Amino acid sequence: MPTAEVAPSAPFSRPLMPGGITEQKAALRRVMRERRAALEAKTRAAASFAVRDRLIDMLPRLGLAAGAVVAGFLPIRDELDPRPALSALRERGFRLVLPVVIARNEPLIFREWLPETALEPDAFHIPAPPVWAEQLSPDLLLVPMLAFDRKGERLGYGAGFYDVTLTLLRQQRAAIAVGIAYSAQEVESVPVSARDATLDALVTDKDVLWFGRFAGAAAPS
Repeated sequence: MPTAEVAPSAPFSRPLMPGGITEQKAALRRVMRERRAALEAKTRAAASFAVRDRLIDMLPRLGLAAGAVVAGFLPIRDELDPRPALSALRERGFRLVLPVVIARNEPLIFREWLPETALEPDAFHIPAPPVWAEQLSPDLLLVPMLAFDRKGERLGYGAGFYDVTLTLLRQQRAAIAVGIAYSAQEVESVPVSARDATLDALVTDKDVLWFGRFAGAAAPS
């Protein structure tokens, strides 16, 4: 399956919106919510399985140890559904965790997600493993988004949970962040601020992009 280190200009190009970074992000979020919501159900379903296959092909290059901890997420509204990919990772022996929101402006924590785990709402009313589930630090995070560009920048929902969490994890260990998105979520340039965390890689239904320390790195033979 094709991968890319650099690429030509993105298919969705528009001038930067007027105003500061906060206003630019807010305007782009409105555009991208509508764009993602307009995708057909069959396009969404096909994308989930295409992402699964591409993510599995990425594993040698990611270099994860056997039994490594992978943080997934459960799709909200029209997000790309990563559950086919998560099932494939579980089958290969990886431990799965889900993010848990403790409070606004606090890093996410991650609790183990087993097939039999009954989920409970976290502080943001998002289904998450209960308090008794084991808390683990992920080696790989699959990260949702509203938009991305080919520099590895990601537009989230504005709360900054993943940016704060990735910054903390990268200070503690070599955690890897892989964005998960529809190809239709690509933009020419995501407005960024100093606190935004760049992705290590990104996988869509059509492509795999590598950034930073992974760009140009060959998969082990």
